[in-house]
Amino acid sequence: MRNISPIHLWCLCFLWCLVSFPVCGQAIEEEITLVDFSKGSLPDNLKPYGSQVSFATDDRGQALRVEFEKTDWPQIFFQGPESGWDWSDSLGLEFLVTNPEEEAFEAAIRVDNVGAPDNSNTASESIPPGETVPLRCDFVTQNDTPFWGMRGVPGRGPLPRGDKIDTTKIVAYQLFLPEPDREHTLLVHSIRLYGDSSIAREKIELPFVDRFGQYKHEEWAQKIHSVEELKEANKKEEEFLEAHPRLTGRDPLGAWAEGGAYDSTGWFRTQRVDGRWWLISPDGRLFFSNGIDCVGLWQRTFIEGRNEWFDWIPEATGEFKPMFGYAKNVHSMAEAIGGEGRTFGFYQANAYRKYGEDYAREWRNRTYRRFASWGVNTVGNWSAADVLENSPLPFVASAGVSGKHRRIEGGEGYWGKMHDVFDPEFENSVGNGLKWATEKFSNNPLCIGYFVDNELSWGNDDDCSIAVWSLRSPPDQPCRIAIIEDLRSKYETLDHLNQAWGTNAKSWDDLRTPGEINADCREDLNSFIHKFCEKYFETLANQVKANAPNQLYLGCRFSGYTRIAVEACAKFADVISFNIYRTTVDPEAWKWLEEIDKPAMIGEFHFGALDRGMFHPGLVEAPNQAGRGEFYERYVRSVAKHPNFVGCHWFQYIDEPITGRTHDGENYNIGFVDVTDTPYRELVHSAQKVHSEVYNIRSSESANP
Repeated sequence: MRNISPIHLWCLCFLWCLVSFPVCGQAIEEEITLVDFSKGSLPDNLKPYGSQVSFATDDRGQALRVEFEKTDWPQIFFQGPESGWDWSDSLGLEFLVTNPEEEAFEAAIRVDNVGAPDNSNTASESIPPGETVPLRCDFVTQNDTPFWGMRGVPGRGPLPRGDKIDTTKIVAYQLFLPEPDREHTLLVHSIRLYGDSSIAREKIELPFVDRFGQYKHEEWAQKIHSVEELKEANKKEEEFLEAHPRLTGRDPLGAWAEGGAYDSTGWFRTQRVDGRWWLISPDGRLFFSNGIDCVGLWQRTFIEGRNEWFDWIPEATGEFKPMFGYAKNVHSMAEAIGGEGRTFGFYQANAYRKYGEDYAREWRNRTYRRFASWGVNTVGNWSAADVLENSPLPFVASAGVSGKHRRIEGGEGYWGKMHDVFDPEFENSVGNGLKWATEKFSNNPLCIGYFVDNELSWGNDDDCSIAVWSLRSPPDQPCRIAIIEDLRSKYETLDHLNQAWGTNAKSWDDLRTPGEINADCREDLNSFIHKFCEKYFETLANQVKANAPNQLYLGCRFSGYTRIAVEACAKFADVISFNIYRTTVDPEAWKWLEEIDKPAMIGEFHFGALDRGMFHPGLVEAPNQAGRGEFYERYVRSVAKHPNFVGCHWFQYIDEPITGRTHDGENYNIGFVDVTDTPYRELVHSAQKVHSEVYNIRSSESANP
């Protein structure tokens, strides 16, 4: 992720808090009803935006029916008094909602303080089909927390998103859908405040992490309590893999053995067959890429400043020495220790306990066998070098753009500012970034190709972000120089440009985009963005082909994107790639991709739950482990039915540490295996089922949406 991100557009990194937390499962029942829709009347302060409201009846009685349109932020908005509401006695806001549809979708709450949107809290959740659930947003009322470096915390779960707010001055709240793929409907039964902020929340007993890296204070199926149990689980899985070594109808690479023969080049390539795009394996067989990302033993969590959290931290000089590390310059959520400190890998320690002295090799081989049994035919992005180098399965390699080139200084972005592709050093940086991967894998026919970069800051189509950022940058910024040269060539004089754009710049160095972008200005900005995007993708495509001529350039893994950027990618890349964190890939929402007529691949998706000792479900929540499996099956089916998509890769192989990964505090239940290297049976079962059917799904007459 990284994941992180769409839904990644949400601000994921803040220090949130409350000094102490309730024991898991403890309910705080204090409540104040704000709106009860069973009475059949609308409050005067309700305003629908991008939605239609009416009343409907279900088995709970009368409810507000909200029909959300397909637009960026459809909502029902509740305006408070000018002085604000005083909600300081409560812990949070709840909408009791029912999803009457046949599929889950994400809904969210936002609570606004004076000065919103910066002073606001948000919370979101996937609402299961046919179910009634409380959608809650806890208030962030303090800026300190004992459980730093974690996106979700024990006793509370996912932390609310946003800065500290003053709950004595709440000016508005809303229920909304974050950029829905299509129209959706919710029934709202009531709106209430919950919890009593005067009650001192019971603290979590320390330590709360056991010697295997699991949560101490809960029990669940498959939880490991001893090394003997770990080894017994290993024995049982060995028996399972011997009985179920590989899905039927697959060749050794996971291609479709019964799908016919096509020209074989000895390398992966793409081809349209019967109106659908496919990967073609080196042996000339149809290949749909089911992959899993981040296959490696390297995952760490901070132990610096946290000794009391853990039952057990071994001596750093003993047999567990390889599991220790040191991290610095992390992205976020380690401010409590100055952004750096000692780390430890519980997953790696468990692999050592489970497989013995030669654990790295034994663990790799177990992983390859699991993938064959599960129908996973691709080792996905960000996997460890030794996993890729020894892989008997196809894999993808990843690279970044690293070097001394400049970023767009006037730009924005969660992971970082956008590359300045007009900097003369940019091409060298691309070559530097590719060097490691292509030197290792350019002669390996199992390497499908290369993702380069991830979730870049493309901005959006509406505000012409890249061009606006370029003009906002210093006069010596190469991309600003480039756009100014284009504008000088077109308009000749600044007066002519000011007249066309409705600006009053006194010099070319002073030129910025106007607050209201008119048609002439938009045309010029989009012309530059088109040029910028084509230069980016052409540079990368040329470098990939120069260094790995037989392999595919798989694009940049779009999260946020613009149509201009996607079309530029399609012009130069072999495959377009997207990270799509949704419950399904909606055929109507992605029908536009057919117009571009290029194969596409999904680099990241996942689902998580909170029923196995984890504190955060990740970016798309399922109700439980069985739900994760159901969601997985539905998602893969939706991808296989789309004529452009040639595969989808799950993020990631292993659950993130419950105390947060070092990079940014993510601690999501998103693994196919948990911290003890124990597979999630429900997810594995669903993966085997849908993977066994995926080729028939894709090739069927009804596959096209």
